[in-house]
Amino acid sequence: MPDTTVPSGTGTSTIRILLADDHALVRRGVRLILDQEPDLEVVAEAGDGAEAIELARTHDVDLAVLDIAMPRMTGLQAARELAALKPALRILMLTMHDNEQYFFQALKAGASGYVLKSVADRDLVAACRAAMRDEPFLYPGAVTALIRNYLHRARHGEETPDQILTPREEEVLKLVAEGHSSKEIADLLFISVKTVQRHRANLLQKLGLRDRLELTRYAIRAGLIEP
Repeated sequence: MPDTTVPSGTGTSTIRILLADDHALVRRGVRLILDQEPDLEVVAEAGDGAEAIELARTHDVDLAVLDIAMPRMTGLQAARELAALKPALRILMLTMHDNEQYFFQALKAGASGYVLKSVADRDLVAACRAAMRDEPFLYPGAVTALIRNYLHRARHGEETPDQILTPREEEVLKLVAEGHSSKEIADLLFISVKTVQRHRANLLQKLGLRDRLELTRYAIRAGLIEP
């Protein structure tokens, strides 16, 4: 049963929520779930991670609910930016994918929880309240994934992609994989074309890859873009 209690320490005050998803219909459905609760209110909506960051600068929000796979800037990238911009802001990741790669990257990005869209009507309200109590919210099966992934990496000494790449390199990788030109990437990130080309060369060298196609495949495996 979902947790229906108001988070301790918040009294009767409303939890102000920033909702980011690139699909308007999904935002509408999630908003209906949240706004019917007396202690939850969506006060801002964004269509991608970059817009979510801008809205967080101009709105008083307590909690950000971010879709993981969005254009321009993923929810994972936005989560890292938001955690640095507003350390007190709680963050939940929302996704249609029961994917361990996404799950672990979400935790590392500073998210308090990970909610599957398929069961959002059951889990999302409880996850919001848990986040505001400073408690983690893990979807069913996440604990098993946590243990399995930890044991696998411990045995094989593997590094995760976000330990290999810098945040800026990850941004460039995502945009390259989405098909943007060096000029377009430079404009989006407010850097020079030469800097983009340097980042791209560094990516190929670091990852041992040869071209854009291989970068795109890597970006899919790393959870930066959807296949």
